[in-house]
Amino acid sequence: MIHQLAINSNTYYGYSLEDAVKGASEAGFKQIEIGAVRDRTLHVSPDMSRKQLDEVKALLATHDMQCIGISAHSNVMTEEGIANLLASIDLTVEFNCNYIVTATGASHGDTDVIDDVAVLSEKLAPVIEKCERLNKVLVIETHGNNFATGAAVKKLAQALNERVKVTYDTGNVILYGGRQPYDDLESSVDEVKFIHLKDKLGADNEWNFPAIGDGDVDFNRIFTILREASYQEPISVEIEFTPAGPSNLEEVNDSVKRSYEYLSKLLT
Repeated sequence: MIHQLAINSNTYYGYSLEDAVKGASEAGFKQIEIGAVRDRTLHVSPDMSRKQLDEVKALLATHDMQCIGISAHSNVMTEEGIANLLASIDLTVEFNCNYIVTATGASHGDTDVIDDVAVLSEKLAPVIEKCERLNKVLVIETHGNNFATGAAVKKLAQALNERVKVTYDTGNVILYGGRQPYDDLESSVDEVKFIHLKDKLGADNEWNFPAIGDGDVDFNRIFTILREASYQEPISVEIEFTPAGPSNLEEVNDSVKRSYEYLSKLLT
């Protein structure tokens, strides 16, 4: 499964895409999920000029790095969020990848209550239509106030459209859902098409996502579930540290390198 690994560029929040690509490449990664999140990690944007987009493509080519998804977290209950998500789908065409990743609410501080899936379905209709037209997959992350577990997002995806699947975040289900990511993953893996591989330390409600292998998540158990389900899609490594963040770029690069080394041993 090592060939399925990617780095989530949100790991390099506060640093440039060049820093992310260079650091991840030196650690051993060959694939990247690029952040296009306006209030968080905006490494690419639908507003980029042709020159800027070509520069990103050249950067990826220089480091033999392939984009496997665009992370465009948007609050889909707002017109602005839907417009941003629609525009960001164009980036999946630009970078020749299959997946557009979002949650349903704000990337942080998600407080909206979604009590009517029919309303959400209506708002997402143009996004789903565009994904169908361009042969892309909308993968909704286990995240935030409303759909924090694999079971919840699976139910949502099945209520929306076969073009909609689950991004399973192994750390978020603990933080937001208060559940361990084992039975929940097993029960939802048939609808999972994207993984955010995240470790977790501390209390369930504590923001502490260290390098893979430094936390409490049992990744042997996670990968056993994925193997038994014949999971073949991206596994995007995300390190979000603590609220204080990493002290410098060197700490980020070291965490990325140690994560890749840990996973290499685990998977081979």
